[in-house]
Amino acid sequence: MSKIQKLLVANRGEIALRIMRSARELGIQTVAVYSEADRLSPHVKYADEAVCLGPPPSSLSYLLSDKIIEVCKELGVDAIHPGYGFLSENADFAKKVTDAGLIFVGPSPESIEVMGSKLAAKQAVSKYDIPLVPGTEEAITDIAEAKHRAAEIGYPILIKASAGGGGKGMRIVESEEDFEEQMQRAVSEAQSAFGDGAVFIEKFITSPRHIEIQVLGDQHGNTVYLFERECSIQRRHQKVIEEAPSAVVSPEMRKAMGEAAVGVAKACNYYGAGTVEFIVDENLNFYFLEMNTRLQVEHPVTEMITGKDLVKEQIWIAEGKALNFTQEDLQINGHSLEIRVYAEDPKNNFLPDIGKLQTYRRPQGPGIRVDDGFEEGMDIPIYYDPMIAKLITHGQNREEAISRMIRAIDDYQITGIQTTLDFCRFALQHEAFTSGNFDTKFVEKYFQPDVLDQSLSEKEEELLAALAVEFFLQEKGQEKKVGTTQEVASGSSAWRKRLKIDG
Repeated sequence: MSKIQKLLVANRGEIALRIMRSARELGIQTVAVYSEADRLSPHVKYADEAVCLGPPPSSLSYLLSDKIIEVCKELGVDAIHPGYGFLSENADFAKKVTDAGLIFVGPSPESIEVMGSKLAAKQAVSKYDIPLVPGTEEAITDIAEAKHRAAEIGYPILIKASAGGGGKGMRIVESEEDFEEQMQRAVSEAQSAFGDGAVFIEKFITSPRHIEIQVLGDQHGNTVYLFERECSIQRRHQKVIEEAPSAVVSPEMRKAMGEAAVGVAKACNYYGAGTVEFIVDENLNFYFLEMNTRLQVEHPVTEMITGKDLVKEQIWIAEGKALNFTQEDLQINGHSLEIRVYAEDPKNNFLPDIGKLQTYRRPQGPGIRVDDGFEEGMDIPIYYDPMIAKLITHGQNREEAISRMIRAIDDYQITGIQTTLDFCRFALQHEAFTSGNFDTKFVEKYFQPDVLDQSLSEKEEELLAALAVEFFLQEKGQEKKVGTTQEVASGSSAWRKRLKIDG
């Protein structure tokens, strides 16, 4: 066992800051790396030391594995935490780190490699009693053979890039007539995105839910699951709202999924924090989808219901310590929600929006957590993922967590750019969500941009009503009960800016 003294976080923004906070609580010094676009970012200011890697494009900065290791040697760093994205699931980087005599705060390069290929992952877990979606067990390049296999599986089918993620290299095929064109597109997109054109075929589950299990394993053979996260509210195959626990998972299903997830971890001798993703059909049958060999964006909801700091657990595991709790010690405490606050325009197909955070004020109060990496006045760079923050709430039950989240969304003041806040409020208040009866097609089924215009009009009416009351009280010379005219007018102006209402 070796105690980590100095940790370099090979990432940026909110996740870099979140990791550094836990490291500081453990008495570990931190080193930030950054691109020229992130020179003034909070994670750079927070770290004990910071080094510029290069120009803004990630290929010239955050993906420079050799330069990052060089910085470690120069500054006496003994461990690297990759966060998520960038180099976090790069087996070659993990191997370079360990070969350089450094501690990689994550799984072994071998585990990353096996689970990084969806086909290799399926083959690894097939030795265990883990449900798999019907499909091919190997990559297919021959279109005639692929078409024959698709007919055997039965349409609709899904063509997926073996090395893929985030919806890239993925095509749904409804009928045999469309198969050839869609397969060519999937192969081309996979080659372009991942440098690997390998694709495979699976039965397409038409109304799926996306439910994942958090696992932790140490280097002594102990593995536990920290329950599930419901991640079905998505756009472009990427999550926007997550919660723990799921509204539809029974204790029996939770145990079955948890044990299957532990089996997946054991199939690749996994240690560290990882997430096993399952697809769940309308009858609540679950099937193994993939394993993410890193910390997830949505890890805070698990932390909120279990009381475990997953970053600290990662660090302790990397130091060689055994888990200090068992499966029986874990229990679910209340309910937690997370929304991803993206700089995107929901009314324009969720296209990224760039600009300056003219107003940026976080919500506060009981049961509210904000993980972010921006401050008021900063620009949203075009080079990276457009996520501004993760807004997390915790309540005694699902209803309280939802109502607390809606209040927090209303209290979150952001002007200068479009965000997903209003979309998230719409989703959380929709009957499909409150009832728990939703799947990954929520946006497709229920969301139209004009529903946000309606909610904006309601807010404007509320503000105008408040102003009318204020003016009435002033005219009567009565004691002011709703704030000064200047305060109300100022509030109205801020709301109009935030909601893009001209007044």
